[in-house]
Amino acid sequence: MEQVTKKRLSIVAGRGNRELAEEVAAKLGESLEPVNVAEFANGELHCRYGESVRGSDLFIFGSHYSTDGISVNDAIMEHLIMVDAAKRASAKRITVVAPSYGYARQDRKAEGREPITAKLLANMFETAGAKRIISIDLHSGQIQGFFDGPVDHLTAMPVLVDWMANNLPEDLVVVSPDAGRVKVAERYAKELHADLAIVHKRRVRGAKNAVEAKDVVGEVDGRPCVLIDDMIDTAGTIVAAAEQLTERGATSVYCAATHGVFSGPAVDRLKNSVLEKIVITNTLPLPPEKQLDKIEVLSVAGILAEAIGAVFEDTSVSEIFHGMHLS
Repeated sequence: MEQVTKKRLSIVAGRGNRELAEEVAAKLGESLEPVNVAEFANGELHCRYGESVRGSDLFIFGSHYSTDGISVNDAIMEHLIMVDAAKRASAKRITVVAPSYGYARQDRKAEGREPITAKLLANMFETAGAKRIISIDLHSGQIQGFFDGPVDHLTAMPVLVDWMANNLPEDLVVVSPDAGRVKVAERYAKELHADLAIVHKRRVRGAKNAVEAKDVVGEVDGRPCVLIDDMIDTAGTIVAAAEQLTERGATSVYCAATHGVFSGPAVDRLKNSVLEKIVITNTLPLPPEKQLDKIEVLSVAGILAEAIGAVFEDTSVSEIFHGMHLS
């Protein structure tokens, strides 16, 4: 008996950031498969797929973030339950699509007696049944090694670079807000044919989300600057860095980041900051109460659609970015 092997592309999404998942599916000429995610009275989650996923090459969307009524841990648990349900429903291959990967900043032990939660999360997805992970601009590249299967680490650089090239002034200086982002800022500077500067930052030991911008390395006097980061959480780092650049004579300061988390005082800080424009992507949804005139959201649906298409067709994901995401 012989049978020609066939594959069926299926895309599903939970309650978090369905808009992005729908946009990606539309670009691939698909629609989201039906799935019902509900809560019991005690807050426990239940998931059931509305149609058979047996034999499917299944891509399960889920961004890890907090909204009203749903914590980041709820979002992660929902994602895990959807993976487990798919495994038990005999999906052929399960790919976790996490545009924003939870706990990415806990990728090492900075002090004694701390967890490496990014590794724990990778273990949990693997145990649940995931065979592959797709994410965008992880906080550090080493997270790719936390998962034993393939990890497609995408970057929002093409989208952000295109916007900056068409909207920011000439003679631009690309600025890293701290030493940890220097390599990423260098890649942006190369693509934009711009100069590079660095803001020296010191974290307050033992205090969460507390930073001090100390000095600027590089020539920014009389020139427009754009700060590059992977995420904006409480906005303390970005706002402090922007103030340092202004004090050093920068004519204007902009910011480009992939993930707009905007926790706690972030929106107020950004609203009252010297930043003229903050550009983020839609890896995380931006609720109406966090929208400002100076915040612009770009879509990464095209990047995700290309990556999912390449994974499904077993072609190279690296060629989409010409290797930019690996340097």
